[in-house]
Amino acid sequence: MPMPDERLRYMAALAEKYPTVAAASSEIVRLEALLRLPKGTEHFMSDLHGEHEAFAHILNNASGVIREKIDLVLGARVPAQERRDLATLIYYPEQKLPELKAAQQDLAAWYRTTLLRLIELCRFVSSKHTRAHVRRCLPQSCAHILDELLHAHFEDHDKDLYYGEIISSIIRHRRADAYILRFCEVIKRLAVDRLHIVGDVFDRGPRPDLILDSLMEYHDVDIQWGNHDVVWMGAAAGSALCVATVLKTTLAYNNADTVERGYGISLRPLDHLAAECYAGREVARFMPHADARTDREPANLLRIAQMHKAIAVILFKLESQAIARNPDFGMAERDLLTRVDYAAGTVRCAGRVHPLLDADLPTVDPAAPAALTAREAAVMDELVRNFRDSKALQRHVQFLYAKGSLYKICNGNLLYHGAVPMTPDGGFAAAVFGGRSYAGRALFDYCDRRARDGYFAPAGSAARLAGQDFLWYLWCGRLSPVFGRSAMTTFERLFLADPATHAEQKDPYYRLINAPGTAEAILREFGLSGEGCHIVNGHVPVRAIEGESPVKGGGRLIVIDGGFCRAYHEKTGIAGYTLVYSSHGLTLRTHQPFESREKAIREDEDITSRSEYIYTAPRRILVADTDEGRRRRARIGDLEALVAAYEDGSLREDVR
Repeated sequence: MPMPDERLRYMAALAEKYPTVAAASSEIVRLEALLRLPKGTEHFMSDLHGEHEAFAHILNNASGVIREKIDLVLGARVPAQERRDLATLIYYPEQKLPELKAAQQDLAAWYRTTLLRLIELCRFVSSKHTRAHVRRCLPQSCAHILDELLHAHFEDHDKDLYYGEIISSIIRHRRADAYILRFCEVIKRLAVDRLHIVGDVFDRGPRPDLILDSLMEYHDVDIQWGNHDVVWMGAAAGSALCVATVLKTTLAYNNADTVERGYGISLRPLDHLAAECYAGREVARFMPHADARTDREPANLLRIAQMHKAIAVILFKLESQAIARNPDFGMAERDLLTRVDYAAGTVRCAGRVHPLLDADLPTVDPAAPAALTAREAAVMDELVRNFRDSKALQRHVQFLYAKGSLYKICNGNLLYHGAVPMTPDGGFAAAVFGGRSYAGRALFDYCDRRARDGYFAPAGSAARLAGQDFLWYLWCGRLSPVFGRSAMTTFERLFLADPATHAEQKDPYYRLINAPGTAEAILREFGLSGEGCHIVNGHVPVRAIEGESPVKGGGRLIVIDGGFCRAYHEKTGIAGYTLVYSSHGLTLRTHQPFESREKAIREDEDITSRSEYIYTAPRRILVADTDEGRRRRARIGDLEALVAAYEDGSLREDVR
């Protein structure tokens, strides 16, 4: 039967790369060999919240994978302290190398020993990769020598003599430092194939921008957006509402450095407004959260509190406007500014009248509480321009869009940050937008499209403006897949004493996921089934200190937000969970607090971690079992069809 025209055109395009039977057959053999290699290691992290030092350390040590490899390869024949030194050298090579060199009496001997150990370790971590892949990971400046050291066949060479001569030459020509640095980087590169960030890079911690700089340099990464991410995406898109939201959070945690130093965005317009409107007024409710790493000078804290109050009032006004123009959001009860009795100093909230703890609101007009003053409007216009003009922020947000999404399905695992909104009886809750109902996976897909409209739809278009409002809805909407609560009770926590009004009721999802059936139903909704399929979830810190387990749904769902953020440590009792998915299965890593980068380098202070196998594969997982394996098998099928087309004369070989 002749090949259909469309298929023949595809075969002809493929033939340009593989012009002969021999070329196509060789590629088939290469791809089939790759399918038999062990699956690469995947590393999952979540809820980083600006804690760049802890993030960098866990990224460097691959949640303990590097140290495990060192202990496995070098074992008891190398003293424990020397193994710790080697681990720190691999984590922080440029910082640790000068310190270790300064401590040596015989530097040449130390160079020789260290290089031999790094070669041995590098050979081990490269063993599950093809030589071509390893070559691509080597720095061009010394790739040839590194390749020789890693792939020498000792049936042809005396190992000690071969390594000894090359290492002696490296030391003699003063290249030892460069090769040590390169080996350390290659080991980290080969130890982990892919990094998954399951949401919330931004807010609370001091430098999310540094985290994003690191992620942009990482060899293979994807990001599932969290609610703290989408609101920054909206701010970068030019939403005044999202700008006010991120500034309110930034000032509440005394992290102006993130905005000013990290992104070059001046807060001077807001500072001047705060000084004009709130100097000498009540701002006690707006003092920032305590963190020893931030400026604690009383005069500066007062200035931050004034700015915090100024932007909070603007935020509540802008929220009121967004709620009014988006009835689909179903958030009318959140428009609390219009429910304030300004003469009495009270507000109607949750069916009751409550006294305001702070009724000093000089910029609010009781006759039009949602209207910005002319001065507030001018300040917001300038701040929006500053966010749009920040090249660093725009670069980071474009990266979040390029590498990110609301969820990801990868190698049988479903990754998302928040929750699949559910009804109390276990069904998927439906949200109605534009007269259409969305639930389960369809809701995630719809929200993802709207989030992209907010940044990429034509400037000034209705779709772009509506998309920016939707990015704010994703931050705090009741049926937002990245929020998962009844309401963001910011107003209540600032202005009302009754703690019952502060509660943010969790979606039924968080109760239902304890049952195996719920996790299995969610996996089916996203097209997954089988023992090896799992859900990886972030967003809500696991209170390990109270005995809560991160493993839910009969082992099918793992929550890996254990509290990277220092503000959570007292509540959780730990400093975060991460997950490692190797060719042997899934391992949960529980981490204790990280003190500082300086102490890690100076004292070889690693993060104390505990490992727990969540899933052990019945046999070693191969590339053939992965998404990449399926793509390669499809490619093999195409190449086999190309060979058949050559052999039956449908296409002619180019034998020139």
